[in-house]
Amino acid sequence: MTSLLNEVDWKAEGDRCVELLQRLIRIPTVNPPGNEKPAAELLAEFLREAKVEPQVFESEPGRASLVARVKGDGSAPPLLLAGHIDVVEADASQWKHDPFSGEIADGCIWGRGAVDMKNMVAMSACLLSMIARSGVKLRRDVIFAAVADEEAGCEKGSHFLVNEHADLVRAEYMLGEVGGFSLHMKGRTFYPIMVAEKGIVWVRAKFRGQPGHGSMPREDSAVVRAADAISRLGHTRLPVHRTEAAQRFVRALGEHLPLPASAVLPRLTDPVLGKVILERLVEPAQRRVLSTYLSNTATPTVVRAGAKTNVVPGEATVEIDGRTLPGQTEEGFLRELRDVLGSEVELQVMRSMPPVETSPDTPLFEALSAAIRKHDPDGHPVPYLVPGFTDAKAFSRLGTKCYGFVPVKLDPDVSFAGLYHGNDERIPVEGLKWGLRVLADAVVGFCSP
Repeated sequence: MTSLLNEVDWKAEGDRCVELLQRLIRIPTVNPPGNEKPAAELLAEFLREAKVEPQVFESEPGRASLVARVKGDGSAPPLLLAGHIDVVEADASQWKHDPFSGEIADGCIWGRGAVDMKNMVAMSACLLSMIARSGVKLRRDVIFAAVADEEAGCEKGSHFLVNEHADLVRAEYMLGEVGGFSLHMKGRTFYPIMVAEKGIVWVRAKFRGQPGHGSMPREDSAVVRAADAISRLGHTRLPVHRTEAAQRFVRALGEHLPLPASAVLPRLTDPVLGKVILERLVEPAQRRVLSTYLSNTATPTVVRAGAKTNVVPGEATVEIDGRTLPGQTEEGFLRELRDVLGSEVELQVMRSMPPVETSPDTPLFEALSAAIRKHDPDGHPVPYLVPGFTDAKAFSRLGTKCYGFVPVKLDPDVSFAGLYHGNDERIPVEGLKWGLRVLADAVVGFCSP
C-alpha cells in the first residue's frame, strides 16, 4: 500500500464521500431534461477546495460536463475515472424515502442515482481530492470526467467531450460503470469487472395493411400483423453466439462454485447445450440475465397505430431495443430480426452503436483484481459482459481500454440489478466507504511509480 493510503483518515474521507453523494442526490438531474449544470458546479466547488481546477463544458445550455486532472510525471499515459451525473425519473409515491432527499436510513443512502451512478462520481471526486491534497507522486495523470446525458444515449455528455475536447479526456484506460459490486451466488461472493458491453441497434419496424372501417375486422390488418410479430419476438430467443467475454465469465464462476453449478455453467455458451441448461437447470431469476450473454436480444418497447377508434389503420409501428454481442454486426442483427418478424416488415435503424470489448489480460485488470482480493479475501473478481451500454461507447472511440469498476459491497439479500432504475434505489453507507478504499487502492497503486 502506498504512503498516501497509509496516512489517510479513512473515517473522515468516508464521511466526506457520503456527504458529497447526499448533496449530489439532492440535485434532481432527471434526464430529460437533464440540467446537470448545478451538479457539475457542486463538483467544481468541491475540487477547488483541494486546489484542483476543473473545467465545465456545456454541450447546450444546462447540459454540463466536468473534467478535472491531477498530473503525474508523464512516464505513463493517463487513467480516466468517468461517471455520469444524470439520472432516470423516479415516482416518489412508490418509494419508502424521497428519491431526491439523500436520506440515510437502515444503514443506506437513499435516492435516485445512489448506484446509477452518482456513487462513482462522489468516489472519484473524493479520490482526486485526496491525491491532490496529499501531493503523492504519480507516473500517470488521473483524469476525472463527470458527464451529462448518459441515460439518453451519451450524445450531450461523453460523446460531446470526445468530439469537442478529446485531448482533455484521452487516456490509456478508463474506469466507469458497470462492475465492482458484490454478487452472491450459492454461498460465494463474486465481483464482476466489466470488460465488454453489448452494442445497440434501435429499430423501427413498420407493418402495413389495408385500412378500413372498425366495424369490419380484418385478419390481415396492420395492427394484427404487428401484434402477431410482437408475440413471436417475445417468445423467440435469437441464435446463440459464443463470445470470449461470456466464456471467461461463466468459466470464472464455475471455478469457484460447488457442484453441479461448477460443471454446468462453463457449458452455458455451447450453442446446443446452452439452451437446455438455461431452460432446465438455471433458476428463472438468473436465466433472464444469463440469456443476454448468449444471444443478441430484441425487445419491443413502443407500439403505435391508429388515431380513431372506428378506423382500421393502414400501418402500425413497433420500436425495438436491439442489443448486439461483441463480434456481431448491425447487418447480422437485422437478418435475425427479419427472420422472426417476417419478410414483409419494413425495418428502419434509428440508432446504432457497436459493442465495446477490452481484454482482461492487462496490468490494470490485475490491479483491480488485487484490490478486490485485498479488501475481501473471500471475494472472487471475474470478467463480466454487460447487456446495457455505458459512456465506454464514447471514450473507446479514442482507443481507450474501458473497464466497468465501481466497487461497492452489498448484503447478500440485495440485488444490484434490481437497484438500477428501480424504486428505492440505495447504497449501503459502509459499502460505499469500502468502495472508496478499494478504488483508491487500485488507482493510486496503478498510477504510482
